[in-house]
Formats: sequence, C-alpha cells, structure tokens
Amino acid sequence: MLTSKTIYTGDLRTEATHVRSGNSIITDAPVDNQGKGEYFSPTDLIATALGSCMVTIMGIAAKTHQFNIDNTQLEITKVMSASPRKIEEIIIDFHFPHNYNDKELKILDHAVKTCPAALSLHPDIKQTVRFHFN
Repeated sequence: MLTSKTIYTGDLRTEATHVRSGNSIITDAPVDNQGKGEYFSPTDLIATALGSCMVTIMGIAAKTHQFNIDNTQLEITKVMSASPRKIEEIIIDFHFPHNYNDKELKILDHAVKTCPAALSLHPDIKQTVRFHFN
C-alpha cells in the first residue's frame, strides 16, 4: 500500500501527505543549506523519527510488561558532518517521569536497540541515547 505522496512546491520546500490519514507535513531546506528553515528539514525528520520510533517501541514494551512511561519527554539533537553533508550523529535524551526497576530498565534499553528506525539507519550514523529520571 502506498505510504505517502510528496510534492515539491518550490523554493526548497516539499509537502508530504500520508495516504491513509490525509495528514500532511511540510519540509524546508535548513538555513545552512540555502533554505528558509521554517519547517523541519528532511534530516530533522530522520532524527525525530528515530526518537519517536524508540519511544513508541518502549511504550509497546511497557504496556506488555504492565508499567507506565506516559509523559516521557525526548530531546533530540542532530549533528551533521560537513563533507560529505550527512547526518553524523543523533543524540536522544529521554526524560522519564519516574524511576524504573532493573527489569524495566533492561526492557527500555532493549526497545531502544531494536526499534525499526534504529535498525534501518546506516551503521555510520552514531546513535547516542541517554536516560534521565525525575
């Protein structure tokens, strides 16, 4: 099944529509690469998708094992290399609303390492993940 339809609207901007839901997102080239930077860049979306995938898999695992990660917040940093221009590293800081026991921590760590986005990225992209607890 078709996933999305994307149109280049000009001036280094695209609009992508999710076929199933009809929801759309807009991307811009970043300001350091001739763009306006008014929306996520395509590489911003890659970094953001990685974090969203990880926390979604964590949520599935937490639900399966009957503990809660609701209100977990992520801070995602994308680091670009200059030559060639590509994502060098994605840093994801997870801020959990409370502490977890050793078994739950192992489950969360396993989710990070096995999310489909993490497994799909090129191994040259460093994935740095840090857990913080309130």
